[in-house]
Amino acid sequence: MSQALPATISPALFAERSDAIADAARELAAAGWTPATSSNFSMRIDGDHAAITISGRDKGKLGRDDIMLIDMNGKAVGTSARPSAETDLHTQIYRRYPEINVVLHTHSRTQSVASRLFAKDGVVKLEGWELQKAIAGETTHDAELSIPVFPNTQHMPELVAQVDAWLDSGRPLHAYLINGHGIYTWGRDMAETRRHLEALEFLLGCELDLRRLSA
Repeated sequence: MSQALPATISPALFAERSDAIADAARELAAAGWTPATSSNFSMRIDGDHAAITISGRDKGKLGRDDIMLIDMNGKAVGTSARPSAETDLHTQIYRRYPEINVVLHTHSRTQSVASRLFAKDGVVKLEGWELQKAIAGETTHDAELSIPVFPNTQHMPELVAQVDAWLDSGRPLHAYLINGHGIYTWGRDMAETRRHLEALEFLLGCELDLRRLSA
């Protein structure tokens, strides 16, 4: 893939971000969370750009040539490659949260089943779990951590509007599920975002187990 970077972006920085995305993607693919080329991952480059996975690539085999540059409107920069159809969900988070530098979206079985099970409620309410404290800003198990479940749609502006409405209401948002789809979460760096993703995978699994055992 030919990637022409703007003069303001260091090739070394872009390569570093690309490697970090590819490394995380391969590990998440090995865990079975990115089936059939699904999922997408990004990292902020600067205030106006982010690096993101190219659409349709096998996430277990990513390299630098599978990562592309976009602007904060989700448009390709310096390449003819096509980013994910869900790119606007990444740039939305970067625009809303200047401190956020990584967005990860996966499709694990646990995330997908939980999204269907809790869709009628529109939210997964996590409470009483020690691992809630793995989420940045959460300091106690004795609190409610709400993960909204938004209806799936192929029309991204509709989904972006739903996320904006939640944020505009003033409610905290650390992650969200999409019905029949997967999860989006984010953080200040890759380590924090991976921690959020792994904690939420565990917590959703616990909630599914409770439903199963109490049936």
